Amino acid sequence: MVGRFNVRSGSGEDDWSVWDNAANGNRGNGLSEEAAHRLAADLELQCDVYGPRSPDQVRRVDPPKPVEKAWQPAGFLDAWIKEQGTWVGRVRRPDGKFVWIPQAELRQAEQF
Repeated sequence: MVGRFNVRSGSGEDDWSVWDNAANGNRGNGLSEEAAHRLAADLELQCDVYGPRSPDQVRRVDPPKPVEKAWQPAGFLDAWIKEQGTWVGRVRRPDGKFVWIPQAELRQAEQF
């Protein structure tokens, strides 16, 4: 289940946290907003709702590739995970946040 880990804001700049919906607890706190989004995205690569992902369900893209969704720039694809038999790409948007987009909705961009 993509979305197991959610970023939550606190009362200050470095008071962001990552909530684990499956374990019902924090996986990181006292973070900057950027660090919290990176941690949540990395944890999604490592774990599904049941625990650690098997290595055959994760593929890294190095270097990250520019991609489009619906003929619009989406960001840079840097990893794939297999969710319920479908590949889903992790895309870093220009604002530094990550989105998860199904393979069928992505295509490689010429330039971003």
